[in-house]
Amino acid sequence: MLPTMLPFPVFFALFLLVPLVELWFLIKVGGWIGALPTVALVVLTAVIGASLARIQGLATLQRVQATLARGEPPAIEMVEGVLLFIGAVLLLVPGFFTDAVGFACLLPWTRRALAWWAIRRMAVVTPAGGPARPSKQEGQRTIEGEFHREDDDDRAG
Repeated sequence: MLPTMLPFPVFFALFLLVPLVELWFLIKVGGWIGALPTVALVVLTAVIGASLARIQGLATLQRVQATLARGEPPAIEMVEGVLLFIGAVLLLVPGFFTDAVGFACLLPWTRRALAWWAIRRMAVVTPAGGPARPSKQEGQRTIEGEFHREDDDDRAG
């Protein structure tokens, strides 16, 4: 089991507690402002969240492309992309608690902080036998030569 994976009892508690917290919040807010405004507020947060997810997703995609063009790995942008997806899904779930967490994943400054926190917790795994890329100090070797494809002879004759 990976160290970052949550054990089964934690998942069970989340799937049990989150809906209960959402129901409690919806009942409380519905008691304060009424049922129809509560439903309208839930729908409004879903619409705002969907448009914000689209805008932020396109901006993150542009940053991924710019980072790749510079020849750098887009690690932070990829984690932000995952957080954008999680945030968009959470905003589509009816409720105020999931909306708060979803907006935290969609807003650039909180998403960036969450992404850095997640990256610091991740372990980088390289293939057995050394670093993922040879370093400049080890030197790079170019082997020059000629080649001949056998299927080229078959086509020509």
